[in-house]
Amino acid sequence: MRNFWHRSWIWACENKSVLITLVLLLLLDRVTKRLTLAFLAGQDIELLPYLHLNYVQNTGAAFGMMQGGNLLFIVIALVIIGYILKNWQELCSYGALVKWGLVLILGGALGNLYDRISLGFVVDFIDLRVWPVFNMADSCITVGGVMLALALLKPGKKSRQEEK
Repeated sequence: MRNFWHRSWIWACENKSVLITLVLLLLLDRVTKRLTLAFLAGQDIELLPYLHLNYVQNTGAAFGMMQGGNLLFIVIALVIIGYILKNWQELCSYGALVKWGLVLILGGALGNLYDRISLGFVVDFIDLRVWPVFNMADSCITVGGVMLALALLKPGKKSRQEEK
């Protein structure tokens, strides 16, 4: 157990920017969702012709698929978060694009997981009218996923395992 805490402390010291970014992403997600819960119930606020604030309770996945699958999505989020944390060093050996993509995915997954566990649904509020309603955590997951896809297309540094 002592070895685990020692390695965790070293990891935290070496990855301060990752931890700070992750905390900021979670704070941004929580604050925007709390404001949505406090002020948007039953309202549809037009900010621009193509940008509305519209509170939606989402118990499904992206695009509102599989409504009522909250428990399944809690398990999926825990598996993804566990995989990222367990394999952090190896995954980050593929470069900065992968590392920061994973930070965004991790932040988004943790933000939506918090909602699913504490509320029983995910708070969505950004409505572009041509796309399903989403939130900051969803945006982080999407941008992180795009970053990972770009990293796959980009010829770059080999992982430590490939170099052996």
